[in-house]
Amino acid sequence: MANYTLQVNGKSHEVSASPDTPLLWVLRDHLNLVGTKYGCGIAQCGACTIHVDGDAMRSCSVPVKSVGDKKITTIEGLSKDASHPLQEAWRKHDVPQCGYCQAGQIMNAAALLKSNASPSDNDIDVAMQGNLCRCGTYTRVKAAIKTAAKL
Repeated sequence: MANYTLQVNGKSHEVSASPDTPLLWVLRDHLNLVGTKYGCGIAQCGACTIHVDGDAMRSCSVPVKSVGDKKITTIEGLSKDASHPLQEAWRKHDVPQCGYCQAGQIMNAAALLKSNASPSDNDIDVAMQGNLCRCGTYTRVKAAIKTAAKL
């Protein structure tokens, strides 16, 4: 076990974990930030997407030892009251069905809009291709991203 000071959602947190523990489990089990979901464990589905220094990353494949003093943002830190433009657009377009993939979808879309404020359909398709939705709400995801880009 090792001690780490993590900067998560604008706050400093002390945790003790094995250096190879995936950040996903540190967030969920040590910090009780359960909005980030476990999907596949091999960085293929996108359910565990968070931001590390503003970049979208799959937290299931990021060992806690690699984070250092980088700023981590989870779905809980995207906005204090679920008023982020993507969260509003998600509701407007009724994107969630089962909802399991939604935090990862929103976090990946937020990283896209940060780097490209007016993405084309192709830009959205490319950026979101690693986020899987069992319910098949891809058309609504794309519409919500376009709406959020306008907000």
